[in-house]
Amino acid sequence: MATSFVLLLLFVLNGADGTHIVGGRDSVPQSRPYMASLQVRGRHNCGGALVREDFVLTAAHCQIRTPYTVVLGAGSLTANEPTKQEFSAVRSIPHPDYDGHANDIMLLKLSSGARLTEAVQLIPPKRGRLNASSQCITAGWGDVGDNGTVPSRLQEVNVTALSQRTCRRRWRGVPITRTMVCGTGARVFQGFCSGDSGGPLVCDGAAAGVVSFSGRQCGNPRTPDVYTRISSFREWISDVLRNN
Repeated sequence: MATSFVLLLLFVLNGADGTHIVGGRDSVPQSRPYMASLQVRGRHNCGGALVREDFVLTAAHCQIRTPYTVVLGAGSLTANEPTKQEFSAVRSIPHPDYDGHANDIMLLKLSSGARLTEAVQLIPPKRGRLNASSQCITAGWGDVGDNGTVPSRLQEVNVTALSQRTCRRRWRGVPITRTMVCGTGARVFQGFCSGDSGGPLVCDGAAAGVVSFSGRQCGNPRTPDVYTRISSFREWISDVLRNN
């Protein structure tokens, strides 16, 4: 039983690494100015959100040995857009209690502060409780077909938050903790997928979650998408920002 659980968990987490939006739509240009693309040698790997001019919030499982290039102000990752700003990530700060499953959150310090424009803006953390059935949005440059198809433009999808009880029942055996938020799309096979990891779950204009892991098939409501609950880590985020 323990071996089966470990294998499932490894599959789940690997499946989420570099997730993309499935069943979504093109974002309106500059409508998600907080979005960050974390790239390695010009290729998108994970998403993130700009929370201070020199810090991006993302997922701990996005940590790699090679320093990221962080691209802000992008609608298309291939077009030569004048709104884009690029930085090097000079420091990765994953949560100290990240264990490959829980506490999947990380801050990246940029080489310099971003210049805030119409296309590049900060996003605040959500205050207060996120209720079940809350209507939210997640966005990313991940796989749009659950088959390796990369979009030309930023994609987004509507997300409905689920209760902890419902999420735990559907995941059956995978630990869903209070520091996680679960959500599903309005239709079957809508949600995040490979490449969207680290991107924000946005509710009421504020960041409520970080894309963490999903199931074998992207957007399948039988294994709802799971996000790290940002409000559970506000003190840690504040401490890191204060000390840097």
